[in-house]
Amino acid sequence: MINSNSAPLGMAVTPHHLASQSALAVLREGGNAIEAMVAAAATIAVVYPHMNGLGGDGFWLIVPPQGNPVAIDASGAAGSLASLDFYAGESHIPHRGPKAALTVAGTVGGWHEALKVSAESGGEQKPLSRLLRDAIRYAADGIPVTPSQEAATRAKQHELKDIRSFTDVFLPNGDVPRAGNRFTQPQLANTLSMLCEDGLNSFYRGKLADSMAADMEKLGMPLTRADLAAYQPQRRVPLRLKHSKGEIYNLTPPTQGLVSLAILGLTDRLPLETMDESATIHSVVEATKLAFGLRDRFITDPRMMTQDAQSLLDPQYLDALATRIKPHSAADWGKGKGPGDTVWMGVMDSSGLAVSFIQSIYHEFGSGVVLPGSGVLWQNRGASFSLDAGHLLALAPGKQPFHTLNPAAARLYDGRTMVYGSMGGDGQPQTQAAVFIRHVVQGQSLQQAISGPRWLLGRTWGESSDSLKLEGRFEYQTLAGLRQRGHDVELLPDFSEAVGHAGAIVRHTNGMFEGASDPRSNGSAAGF
Repeated sequence: MINSNSAPLGMAVTPHHLASQSALAVLREGGNAIEAMVAAAATIAVVYPHMNGLGGDGFWLIVPPQGNPVAIDASGAAGSLASLDFYAGESHIPHRGPKAALTVAGTVGGWHEALKVSAESGGEQKPLSRLLRDAIRYAADGIPVTPSQEAATRAKQHELKDIRSFTDVFLPNGDVPRAGNRFTQPQLANTLSMLCEDGLNSFYRGKLADSMAADMEKLGMPLTRADLAAYQPQRRVPLRLKHSKGEIYNLTPPTQGLVSLAILGLTDRLPLETMDESATIHSVVEATKLAFGLRDRFITDPRMMTQDAQSLLDPQYLDALATRIKPHSAADWGKGKGPGDTVWMGVMDSSGLAVSFIQSIYHEFGSGVVLPGSGVLWQNRGASFSLDAGHLLALAPGKQPFHTLNPAAARLYDGRTMVYGSMGGDGQPQTQAAVFIRHVVQGQSLQQAISGPRWLLGRTWGESSDSLKLEGRFEYQTLAGLRQRGHDVELLPDFSEAVGHAGAIVRHTNGMFEGASDPRSNGSAAGF
């Protein structure tokens, strides 16, 4: 919590402390929360490259001091060459290599669209060269490798070591960079500098796009120069849930924002305030199963949805669905979508403008394909498509893939504003529920709500088990209560990245900010 004699000017929470400082520096210089977030997004693309980057996607949830929130879908569609025929002979879309790099990267377009939203609000605008300055310096001069990057590189080295462009950048001298070693990305520094000179649109319609498209063709990716040129981020009206504690917002399809809101809507119909830890977790897990059922039945490219997502949050619909939650027994369920790596970040400024943001390349290191001319590591988000022509998520050129990404925000009835989120595929909505319920419903401090032990229903990397996984810090009584209800419980380490990197900021009615960063990450909550 910021405490001072003068009004606080802002706060940033990110999973890497350098990104938090980039955002804070822009706020100190009079920039707003959107500009600060662009600075943080550029920095974290450099300093946390295994989790996100320019070659991935992004989603923005912008909550102004008054008026309706704005969502930006900055995710790309499958390339024009990414047809079922292109994958003939494959049982599924590969997770690594050029065939995994099949969707346009929307991240940079999202930065551009967000800055347009910022400009529309009036006021002096910071030059792009200022917003990307830290990122350029970190890419050119280097940063210390984080333990997270070392662990991810070591764990995935066997999947990526045969991709020459990956090893050239991420396995210098053929070795896994150790935590604390200097790590530089000179080609990426040049690319960021080009964006400053030519504008963010040059990523899609400029010299940079020409260079990237030429590399795509040489590498055999199913993306073309025309695919880049056709890309436009989309502003959306976010989904909203009327909760007993306030109004909660999240992203529309193709994200699973519906899942996060449905879990909170279903558990809002249960007496969580009086439940012990075991009963609370059981309730959230059972609500998660029902919400995943909605996801797997309906969510796809929004142009192909057969059901309006907002209608699935109608009170009468949730009333009926909530009756299926049994307080003393666990329901059967299918399979999850699996894990996913990304970064969630939040920024608030003194005006009350709040931003909840996610940036991702899907799996750790995405496709593993680095475009040699630009140093851009491309995502593998398109691996979530199905090669079954009759499947809801069937691959088709120009179709948006399903996204686990979903940044959250809330305007609480007591006058507080909250932005929150997490990385972690299937775990994102579960972690969001844990943070919101612990803090808003059960009254825990924000840091306690995030640092406390968490759970994950579903698979972690390299595992096929869809069990209920809990960090080892839970009390024996909690574990016993869940097993008694029929949950297949497995234990994770005490602090496990499998349950995500969460973060949150709350603006209190007296103008003070409260922020919390996840001890499972390399991040910080920074304010002044």
